[in-house]
Amino acid sequence: MEQMIMGAIAAGWVVAGLFFFRFWRQTRDRFFLWFALSFWLEACDRVAIGLFLDTQEDSPEIYGLRLISYGLILFAIWQKNRPRT
Repeated sequence: MEQMIMGAIAAGWVVAGLFFFRFWRQTRDRFFLWFALSFWLEACDRVAIGLFLDTQEDSPEIYGLRLISYGLILFAIWQKNRPRT
């Protein structure tokens, strides 16, 4: 049952990423591309948790994926708000 829930959560992350990818295709604003990549990394994170039964959410590999994903969001926000020269 836990694998099914992780799959549903991963599907949600993929759909959210597709939303941002669609916005990126319309506007070509990299902000949306970074968000799409971040959500897709979150989906990979959930798939990894679902596939490997002995994996805990606080394992270094899973934590590293989440750290990179949230780092991409912070990078996108920073890049969008920095002054243009």
